[in-house]
Formats: sequence, structure tokens, C-alpha cells
Amino acid sequence: MLLAGAWVSPAGAQTPSVGAPAAFGVEGRVPILVAHAVGVQIYECEPTPGGALQWAFREPVASLINAGETIGVHYHGPTWRLDNGDVVKGKPSATAPGASAGDVALLKLDVVEHQGSGALAGAKLVLRLNTSGGALKGACTKPGELRAEPYSADYAFLR
Repeated sequence: MLLAGAWVSPAGAQTPSVGAPAAFGVEGRVPILVAHAVGVQIYECEPTPGGALQWAFREPVASLINAGETIGVHYHGPTWRLDNGDVVKGKPSATAPGASAGDVALLKLDVVEHQGSGALAGAKLVLRLNTSGGALKGACTKPGELRAEPYSADYAFLR
């Protein structure tokens, strides 16, 4: 299990265990920050090429929490912005199923963009772990309709 809410010093004095799937290949990577996210996954009702309607993932909206304090936000991109000005944007590179059908997938994301010079400046990967909720099932009936599905997850930023 991932230890949520642990800052890791630049010297690596504290190195929490990151319980990532073996297929993610992150053994030996140093966590910079682990934050807990609480928010929603937003879906939009869209037509398929065949004309049927289905829910399509649109974007996340979540608060990032560390040691009981909100330290930033997670939103479309996917992007993580900390209150100190650090911003990273990721691109998914691997997935694994969540613990149940109602949980969004676990993700490995390559960092493709940085802003700021704080702790996240050295981040190379972001992992979404320990997901709970967020998967939307069922039919939609009105194109353009939005639905927000509550979720939580731990995000580990790795060197």
C-alpha cells in the first residue's frame, strides 16, 4: 500500500514505499511527493460512430492533500498544480485495473511538461494508485449531458 501524504526531501531522507503494479516498472524510483486526491471524474454523454450514446471520460477535478492540508489541484491535461507554483503535465504510458469495477484504473504517466522550480521540477513519472470510485457505468440518454463521479486516489511523483 502506498503511504499517502509523505514529502520526500531532496536528499531522499524519507523514501515511502510505492505499491505500484510490477508491470509499471518503477522499482528503485525515488518518490518526490505522494499526495492524496479527492474529487470527481467528469464524463460527457457522446454519440458513438454507430449513433448509440455512451459516457466518455472528459476530465478530472480534484484537490491534492498532504498531511491534512490542501496543497494543490488536479485537472484536465492531465495536470497537477501545487500551491507553490509547481505544475506538471503527464501522458499515460501504462494502465492496470483498479481494485473493483467501480474504481478507475491505476495509471503510470510520463511527465511531458514542467513549470516551476520546486520539488516537482525533478519529476519524471506520476503514478495514480489506490483508486476508489470514479468509474461511471450505465446508459446516457442526452448528448452533451455531464455526470460527475466521486473518486479518490493517491498520486506519487517519482524521479
